[in-house]
Amino acid sequence: MSKRSKRFKTAVEKIKGKEEYSLPEAVKTVKENASAKFDESVEIAFKLGIDPKQPEQMVRSTVKLPHGTGKSIRVIAFAEGSAAEEAKKAGADVVGMAELAEKIMAGWMDFDIVVATPAAMKVIGKLGKVLGPKGLMPSPKAGTVSPDVAQAVKEVKAGKIEIKADKTSNLHAFVGKVSFDEQKLFENAQAVISAVVKAKPVSAKGIYMQSATLSSTMGPGLKLNLKEIQGA
Repeated sequence: MSKRSKRFKTAVEKIKGKEEYSLPEAVKTVKENASAKFDESVEIAFKLGIDPKQPEQMVRSTVKLPHGTGKSIRVIAFAEGSAAEEAKKAGADVVGMAELAEKIMAGWMDFDIVVATPAAMKVIGKLGKVLGPKGLMPSPKAGTVSPDVAQAVKEVKAGKIEIKADKTSNLHAFVGKVSFDEQKLFENAQAVISAVVKAKPVSAKGIYMQSATLSSTMGPGLKLNLKEIQGA
């Protein structure tokens, strides 16, 4: 196990004795404790009461962050004809079909999101083994497969993200950068929390949201008050 940095230990000392935080308190504390020399990302993590082995209990959705991601998102689009032209106008960094698929198969991965028209999925199908493990395979559920590929590009560029529980029932979601002001981080986090609550599977039994923490890239996780963040 790697040793914790002096910076991390100092941050932990500052939060000792505080068991739970309201969302505004957590946002304020995360910003105050951030001391890295780069603009740290802020993430919210949930432990969910689901059985990820059951397909009907998989939690997967999308959410548009009100204040965007603060990141420069590189989007590629699989489309042709007028759809390709519209994707370019919407801000897609690279647009193509078979030649783009071959480029990726050859090892090119200089992008963050893949969007596609439904017709393009026959070309993308062979990329499953390359894009799938990296979470980059486009899908209708994530809104990245759409007949209106230009709109899909615009939404991703504007801050639409996918949220998905992993095999251990944990869900991690990006909510912004430490450089965001407190209100923007708060509203982005609220949007993610609402999306997770709405995505609760009908077949999930017991307590759905079991824990939630907010943290920055280099900082400790702050346990959130579940009743407060869910509006109970």
